[in-house]
Amino acid sequence: MPSVCFYFHVHQPVRLKHYNIFDIGRERNYFDEKKNADILRKVAHKCYYPANKLMLELIEQFEGRFKVSYSISGIFLDQAMDYEPKIVESFQRLAKTGCVEFLSETYYHSLASLYSEEEFFEQVLDHMLLIARLFGQVPNVFRNTELVYFDYLAHLIKRFHFKAVLCEGWDNILGWRSPNFVYETHGFPVKLLLKNYRLSDDIAFRFSNKDWAGWPLTADKFAHWVNAVNGSGQVINLFMDYETLGEHQWEDTGVFNFLRHLPGEILRHPDMDFVTVSEEADRYQPVGVLSMPYPVSWADTERDLSAWLGNDMQQAALRSLYALEDKVKETKDLELLKIWRHLQTSDHFYYMCTKWFNDGDVHKYFNAYERPHDAYMYFNNVLVDFIDRLKDRRAEMKLEHKQAETADMGFEVPAVDVVDVNIPVPGLDVPVPGMELPHTATQQPRPTGST
Repeated sequence: MPSVCFYFHVHQPVRLKHYNIFDIGRERNYFDEKKNADILRKVAHKCYYPANKLMLELIEQFEGRFKVSYSISGIFLDQAMDYEPKIVESFQRLAKTGCVEFLSETYYHSLASLYSEEEFFEQVLDHMLLIARLFGQVPNVFRNTELVYFDYLAHLIKRFHFKAVLCEGWDNILGWRSPNFVYETHGFPVKLLLKNYRLSDDIAFRFSNKDWAGWPLTADKFAHWVNAVNGSGQVINLFMDYETLGEHQWEDTGVFNFLRHLPGEILRHPDMDFVTVSEEADRYQPVGVLSMPYPVSWADTERDLSAWLGNDMQQAALRSLYALEDKVKETKDLELLKIWRHLQTSDHFYYMCTKWFNDGDVHKYFNAYERPHDAYMYFNNVLVDFIDRLKDRRAEMKLEHKQAETADMGFEVPAVDVVDVNIPVPGLDVPVPGMELPHTATQQPRPTGST
């Protein structure tokens, strides 16, 4: 009896301004607030509002038998609360149904798991607290940025006691095995839930392609494909960006109508049902251990890190950014810390990708700039200015420290505000895990080719 698990990722980046060399030292607002607000509102009316309304209607229509899971980046929620708070309210209505689960991820949609264990832990913890405050749930399933997974990630997330982690069900890793079963991570017992990328991509990428052999995709046809797994799988994991609904696949393609009829067609088969990611992890025992020594993602035909680390521009930008971590955190300057973390968002490096083969059209569609080199130039200019600000702040700190040492005993040094990560969530007892950090950093493999 295969279950169906619908999982959607919700995210919008904080895009940089067209920050040229003449802005360095003069313009300290790096982010294009107007563009970010305009895009969020546009996608809200094309996707978030109608999709959330449809999900709520389906949950009510099928009396709780239809279920769905989401992971929502922290920077999406920050922007939504600033520019379009009714989006958050619509997700809160879904949370109250008891049929919707919210996952954990990095707050800033970053690649911190590849570069800094401490930063990774802090972002995951911040995100868990935000989800608990807004939706009344403590996440117990993890989804890494861009579905990036590798064996060592299981070691990282064990500190949060997650029961499962999501991953791409990539053929080069699976071999003869099927993505329609639950597996266990290598080295630490966390359940591994694999995306069925063929069926997921039938909706996310091929739905409106009239040259595709499966077009037009109808709810009864798709339900038949799903039911065909009966007897040879535990679950069908349909993982995709939420923006698939109405933004990537426009309303006039029929995607909302397709989704409206799909639950009924699937539930027409008495041995099938819908589950959230936690219910999947609780219901099914792993059929084996699956090892991924090198990072696997859900991006592009290679399913590796090349969408963000495939050229020298991307690698240099990421190395330079993460090299600033200690200096930024030593300042205890919350504004600098927030800017540095916004610069970690993986979209900045995705925009620098220079692939022009199988994935070129996809990268061009999702790029906020005309050319990848523009993305690198603007990012690099911002980084130059940010480093200057960081140097100035550190110089101020040294001066303040020197003045404090030579001051009279009666001189009172102003207190510095400290962020308490253990602050209680009103009405909710949140079991916050301890920040148990390793003594030495672990070097992660950096694959350059296909996994």
